Amino acid sequence: MNPYFVFIIAAILLDYGLDILVSILTVKSLEPQLPREFKDIFDQKKYAKSQEYTKVVTKFSIVKSSIVTIITIAFIIFGGFNKLDLWARSFGFSEIITGLIFIGTLFLLIMLLEIPFSLYSTFVIEERFGFNKTTLKTFILDTVKSLLLSVLIGGPIIYAILWFFNWAGNYAWIYCWITVTIVTIIIQFLAPVVILPIFNKFTPLADGELKDKIMNYVKRQKFPIKGIYTMDSSKRSTKLNAFFTGFGRFRRIVFFDTLVEKLTPNEIVAVLAHETGHFKLKHIIKSMAISIIQMGIIFYLLSIFINNHLLFEAFKMKHLSIYASLVFFAFLYNPISNILSIIFNYISRRHEYEADRFAVLSTNRPEDLINALKKLSVNNMSNLTPHPLDVFLNYSHPPVLERIRYIHDMKK
Repeated sequence: MNPYFVFIIAAILLDYGLDILVSILTVKSLEPQLPREFKDIFDQKKYAKSQEYTKVVTKFSIVKSSIVTIITIAFIIFGGFNKLDLWARSFGFSEIITGLIFIGTLFLLIMLLEIPFSLYSTFVIEERFGFNKTTLKTFILDTVKSLLLSVLIGGPIIYAILWFFNWAGNYAWIYCWITVTIVTIIIQFLAPVVILPIFNKFTPLADGELKDKIMNYVKRQKFPIKGIYTMDSSKRSTKLNAFFTGFGRFRRIVFFDTLVEKLTPNEIVAVLAHETGHFKLKHIIKSMAISIIQMGIIFYLLSIFINNHLLFEAFKMKHLSIYASLVFFAFLYNPISNILSIIFNYISRRHEYEADRFAVLSTNRPEDLINALKKLSVNNMSNLTPHPLDVFLNYSHPPVLERIRYIHDMKK
């Protein structure tokens, strides 16, 4: 039997089995008793509702994972990739254009498979628990915009990768690495002024107490920003969030309008201080550097598996091609990606503690950060007692109870 076929199917099934195990443990680890840290902000009835939300979302993820796994394995076993390849070749275009048709169609099929799950999640689950504010019109427009952006940004990137591997020989992976890195950095600068406004409206924060507190804080920290904005996230969801976008003098602070509504000015400053900590402690630069190095490793490994006969036999392909090699390599790399994800999540959780510490020390108001974390968790119905295996495998942030207890320890 083809060793690549055995490895790929085993990796898919192992990944699926691990997902199911984590989902079961997540539901079993739900504590019926409200943690004492949340008794001042959460009543037992709302806490029970948040746990029900976790159960529903977890069970839905099991159904989705099961269907996607079955379809993926069936597509491999019954030669779906070969049929798609023969169809793409039937147009008689060049190798690169054929590759764009092959990969583009595959992406479209994945997107079509995802739409029913997104619809159910948004208009059934999120609606049931009071989160959803998305209209069907907004959902359709978001889907169309995402598709167009994928074509406009992803299309040229795929074209460049295929061109390099067709014409640059042994050094193709280096050219791909450099090109994708440059494009990624450019997108980071374009996102706040070109890409994000396609989906949301950004409004400069109005003058008042909140803006004054924010400006006083960033001046004390000598942290230059381009502007402070609110984003109309309430047109899609009631959940709270905030983020930085851009680099250098293009850096912007963006608050969800729902967050501005629910948190006090001092609590919002505490959230801002946490995000400032990520920048001051070089977490963003470190994460980007790691991503760039990882990208180089991926392209180098990809170059080894280009037009591998055994790999193509595993997918029942009649023709070798560079474009199909990109897709098949993703199946091989996925187990490595999962292992790296565990490592990166561990580093990210460490960074979150460091940013919390920075926020507490730079504001000298630990209770504001604690209250902000509580309100974020309560409003978003976060799972307060996740299973340790789930945290180890999937959490980029420490569980909120651990963060609160860490801050309390700092106060002592």
